[in-house]
Amino acid sequence: MKDNRHITMGIESSCDETAIAILADGRDILSNVISSQIEIHTVYGGVVPEIASRHHLHNIPFVFDQALEEAGVSLSEVDEIGVTAGPGLAGAILMGTAYAKAVCAASGIPLIGVHHIQSHIMANLIEHPELKPPFISLVVSGGHTHLIEVKGYNEFRILGCTRDDAVGEAYDKVARVLGLGYPGGPKVDKLAKEGNPFAIEFKRVYLEKDSFDFSLSGTKTAVINYLHKEEQAGKEVNRADVAASFQEAVMEVIIDKTMDAAKMLKCSELAVAGGVASNSFLRDKLKARCDKAGVKLYIPSPILCTDNGAMVASAAYQKAKLGLKSDLHLDVYPGLSIESGLSKLDA
Repeated sequence: MKDNRHITMGIESSCDETAIAILADGRDILSNVISSQIEIHTVYGGVVPEIASRHHLHNIPFVFDQALEEAGVSLSEVDEIGVTAGPGLAGAILMGTAYAKAVCAASGIPLIGVHHIQSHIMANLIEHPELKPPFISLVVSGGHTHLIEVKGYNEFRILGCTRDDAVGEAYDKVARVLGLGYPGGPKVDKLAKEGNPFAIEFKRVYLEKDSFDFSLSGTKTAVINYLHKEEQAGKEVNRADVAASFQEAVMEVIIDKTMDAAKMLKCSELAVAGGVASNSFLRDKLKARCDKAGVKLYIPSPILCTDNGAMVASAAYQKAKLGLKSDLHLDVYPGLSIESGLSKLDA
């Protein structure tokens, strides 16, 4: 017999994590199962899309069953199923949406397609229910570097985004040339703690005046050129200093632009989201800047920063409250815009 809780399932498969979670009343995590493919893709130095898709296909039935078992609920108790329909790797997204549509078709449970970045932002609501729009969000991950004005639970305006490398992508490439391996973000962050962040002056790119866009490839290239130059000169490189100086340069620009955006919009609340939100340097530096500026900072626990099903369920719950849902013709959108593409997900 169903109790009075509102139960939402979230399915995430946009990259290399097969993740399914179940939330009660949009906040209480009953289960949050994540099957990671990091060890598989480490051999290749990055995610191989076709391999990721095949493993999603294999993993998702087991993750689905485990999520229900750990939550202690039956499928008949689920009020809606949210699924990432974009952006992301086309084949990977297809595995999650196809499975969600099949379950909804067989059970009659409402289907809700959600945007991947929207889900990352909504992860903050799980641990911080007091956070309500409007606010601004910094979304930093392997595939995204966005500054977003959150005008409503399903209404967003892009203030700025990367014009080349996403911050996580830049970290991965620097980690590769430093011989740290994949995934690069946590490894560079860890090594940087042993180095001097002011040992090497790497390029900071701010672009045009008043622009909130990012360009990180120049800083990444400066690191690569520095390492090649030192190697050709036969000099020994202090890798910790390189990691720390790179991190200082990249995060200084990201934090400066974020705080400028908050000041421009006169916004007193900032939510950070995405895998790179787990970066300890970013957390500490941004917290100090926000405290100084009188801005309330929200950052989820690390487990809710990486790709996970709980964030998808949180976004789906908010969409359900707005009366939004998808039909069984829901398509996948690898390049879906959070500003202009959300209507494509709704019936």
